[in-house]
Amino acid sequence: MGRILDISVPLHTGMVFYPGDTEPAIEPGKQISHGDTANLSEIRLGSHSGTHVDAPHHFIDGEATMDDMPLQSLVGTARVLDLTGVTGGIEAADLEAAGIRGEGSATGDQGAAGRILLKTRNSGLWADSGFHEDFIALGDSGADLAVELGLKLIANDYLSIERFHSETHYVHRRLLEAGIVILEGVDLRQVDAGDYELLCLPLRVRGGDGAPARAVLREL
Repeated sequence: MGRILDISVPLHTGMVFYPGDTEPAIEPGKQISHGDTANLSEIRLGSHSGTHVDAPHHFIDGEATMDDMPLQSLVGTARVLDLTGVTGGIEAADLEAAGIRGEGSATGDQGAAGRILLKTRNSGLWADSGFHEDFIALGDSGADLAVELGLKLIANDYLSIERFHSETHYVHRRLLEAGIVILEGVDLRQVDAGDYELLCLPLRVRGGDGAPARAVLREL
């Protein structure tokens, strides 16, 4: 078995969060050092804190929620694409150049469904507790290509797959309407481009629009 690489962002008080979302806070509720019988923390999080999965209900009212998410989309072979040289939106041409259609398990024969993780310069931003509005996001044509290829999942390495304060939310809607799972907020600093096995299990929140997840890659 190959190495297991944790690509989840640790949840903690003071971590970066998307402006307007709930600020994460993890505080001690009970402490042995204060005379309690056990340590017990109190956790306050938004549903899209840290590494998390978006459900279709996030942008399409009445559509599938977190407890309806297809687990087969969240577990399986995946390809990490090196897009660290991209400085604007990630468009279809950038994905093509990075090997999204290449031979291997991630896309399979004739563009069959797979899982793609986008490694960009965003991964370096996790070392900063401040939010960066100019993060690298997926562009409209990139989302169109993901749908054309019939991907099961697409992930990015910051808190949103779409540019900051998008007026149309085209990328989210395009992907979610096509049934593509969106995994946001992974940390790919220690991950090289290539094929892996992805295991991503978000919290099973009944009626949820999204949920934090533990995501790992296993080397093949």
